[in-house]
Amino acid sequence: MGITLAIDAMGGDHGVVVTIPAALEYLEQFPQDVIVLVGIPEAIEAELRAKGAQAHSRLRIHPASEVVGMDEPPQSALRGKKDSSMRVAINLVKEGEVSACVSAGNTGALMATARYVLKTLPGIDRPAIASYLPTKKGQVCMLDLGANTDCTAEHLLQFALMGSALVTALEHKPNPTVGLLNIGSEDIKGNEVVKETAQLLRASDLNFYGNVEGNDIFKGTTDLVVCDGFVGNVALKTTEGLAQLLGGHLRESFKRNLYSKIAGLIAMPVLNAFKRRFDHRRYNGASFLGLKGIVVKSHGSADVFAFRCAIERAAEEAREGMLDDISAHLEKWHRARQTTVGESL
Repeated sequence: MGITLAIDAMGGDHGVVVTIPAALEYLEQFPQDVIVLVGIPEAIEAELRAKGAQAHSRLRIHPASEVVGMDEPPQSALRGKKDSSMRVAINLVKEGEVSACVSAGNTGALMATARYVLKTLPGIDRPAIASYLPTKKGQVCMLDLGANTDCTAEHLLQFALMGSALVTALEHKPNPTVGLLNIGSEDIKGNEVVKETAQLLRASDLNFYGNVEGNDIFKGTTDLVVCDGFVGNVALKTTEGLAQLLGGHLRESFKRNLYSKIAGLIAMPVLNAFKRRFDHRRYNGASFLGLKGIVVKSHGSADVFAFRCAIERAAEEAREGMLDDISAHLEKWHRARQTTVGESL
């Protein structure tokens, strides 16, 4: 059965020249699905014509008269641009007209708008941003990646609950391992919030592995890594920067002289395999967990390939019933907590 997705066609550094080609490529791969392009109709139609395409039953245009700037303050976008492509796309999720929405727009504005329009799930104080990173064993889910810079232990526990449900839904792992990012694996390491979080995780029914360090992320030590948004965002940006540095250095090295060019040609199959495995664009698409709806954030600078990956992420979450899994996970946890409190009384 097909699903319907809303795309903020105007968002990101590049807007329609990226979002629309990505949507067209996605529909070629998934002909059973429907995409709603949200934005200024004239701009969308012009780009469709440039690509030799036009709107049809599976590629619809939904008008929006405003665009949120990439450097616009979140509150300004929330209060002053109620007909922005970003907000209209989220409204379609709330109204049930689409199963999920994708935007490469301003992260702060997207989170503020999504939280205001969709509201949070029962028992969730703050939404969190989750995404995947490549590891030695495959991939690891990590959150929070920037939504919440100051967190309590209770917030981190909620992140772990939501992240576990996400991994279960998308990877079909019924009991994923959870690691708490820390400066050491020993119980005595870390600040008070991290220590308290570890205690809460041990008392929960989650499969808590224990503390993990930065190098454990890429070893694939656990299925899920939990941290606050400040630490998570620094780790994510460091990872992306290192990947770009290594890729650029390899390209320069193989172009240095005739011999290195020949060596590069010989090593091309290995290099291509390396690029496919660790291309950060393949992991584009961060999930806003904790909302009453599916919202996926693409990198603002994403190219067509990367944005298409974000669309695929949103579609997968909708198809696999990720939102229902998180709700069920949270409900089970609340029942268990209430039982524990009742017994203690």
